[in-house]
Amino acid sequence: MAKLYSKQKLASKNMLPKKETIAFILNYSKALSIKKMGSMSFEIIAN
Repeated sequence: MAKLYSKQKLASKNMLPKKETIAFILNYSKALSIKKMGSMSFEIIAN
């Protein structure tokens, strides 16, 4: 049976997000609001 994997790891262990990425996600989550009306829900981004 053939080996379908390599001995070297392709991903680095020290993968950290940039400060800009963290700031973008935090600002997006602050601007996002979900409103429910009856059986429907609306996602509103207030930017």
